[in-house]
Amino acid sequence: FSASVLRSLFMPRTASPVLKAPLWLLAMVTIGGTLAMHMFIPALPDAARQLGSSNGQMQQTITVYIMGMALGQLIYGPMSDALGRRPVLLVGLCLYTLASLLAFMAPSTDMLIGARLLQALGGCAGLALGRAIARDTATPENAVGSLALLNLMMMIGPGISPSIGSGLDAVFGWRSIFAALALMGLVTAICVWRLLPETGRPTGQLNWRTVRTDYRTLLGSPQFLGFAIGGGGATTSLYAFIAAAPFIFIEQLHTSKAEVGLILGLLMGGMALGNVLARQLIQRVSLDKLMLGGNLLSLSCAGALLALTLMQQLNVVLAVSLMTLFTIGSGMTSPAALAKALGVHPQLTGSAAGVYGFAQMAVGGICTMAASVGDNPSLSAFSVLFIAGMLGQLGFRFALSKNHSN
Repeated sequence: FSASVLRSLFMPRTASPVLKAPLWLLAMVTIGGTLAMHMFIPALPDAARQLGSSNGQMQQTITVYIMGMALGQLIYGPMSDALGRRPVLLVGLCLYTLASLLAFMAPSTDMLIGARLLQALGGCAGLALGRAIARDTATPENAVGSLALLNLMMMIGPGISPSIGSGLDAVFGWRSIFAALALMGLVTAICVWRLLPETGRPTGQLNWRTVRTDYRTLLGSPQFLGFAIGGGGATTSLYAFIAAAPFIFIEQLHTSKAEVGLILGLLMGGMALGNVLARQLIQRVSLDKLMLGGNLLSLSCAGALLALTLMQQLNVVLAVSLMTLFTIGSGMTSPAALAKALGVHPQLTGSAAGVYGFAQMAVGGICTMAASVGDNPSLSAFSVLFIAGMLGQLGFRFALSKNHSN
């Protein structure tokens, strides 16, 4: 595999590792993968009817997307360490764009499922490498502000994408969703090609032995694993609540579908506020305290929601208020945890970002499946949030103890 070929195609002549990438561009790169993850969900019934498939078959387009998002991040990390952030990101965005076009033209469910897998494998490049690029040119403390914004982009996708997908499906049909994603991928790729400098220090060598060694180093590091697993428990466990929210608010708390959309938007606002607080507090509070304190806020809110559910005292006001505080805590925790994780082995930033992203997606997927167990959506969802919050707190404290012992 030739590093020189990719660099000659995609590396700008004026590239310099000291230049910083535009933050708005990194946000654009990061949101693409998560936006496509949930945008197609409202159109599943329409696509199933048009392609003559069952609902179960059509749901596989979501399952394979999550699998692709998780696994792809393990590939892009070491590739970017060897070949450079910029060329690998461009390859991923091109794959994302072409796969979106394949999904747009898919004549069958099997073709659509395959296109969705390729779309996820391309889209997760931005999720993994956007963080690595932000971390390349900053210290852990200075990187928190940028990572906070990128984390918000990753979390805001599930909040806004169903509404966008529903609107496109209603007006233009389900295929228009993939046309919009293809256009977004093309515009993002052009912006990256024109504006993004190379921020890494590529080694120019890529082989499976090196990849295996890098991952063995990361997976053999208790400190890194503590931050990675803890970060997943503290952040993407929110996916479990997002998946259960329609059942909790409509069926149990008797709100309307429109009100559920507003509630999810408010929660994304809480995440944004938490990220803003993280950017401000890092000037006065250490990364360790910010990470632990934010997670403790989320854990306390999850515990209160679980207790209210068990006592059958849950109502809309309490649920929305406590979940908003939960997302504020999560928004404060995530960038600090990510900065700490990527700082454990700075020479493996790309690989570390990939493994961290895989851990987040894996924890988020497990939490989402766990929240569907049982016939009481609120009990299942808030139990998952509480257990995941505990996992986050224990993971962080374990990692910090290893840091201090070293």
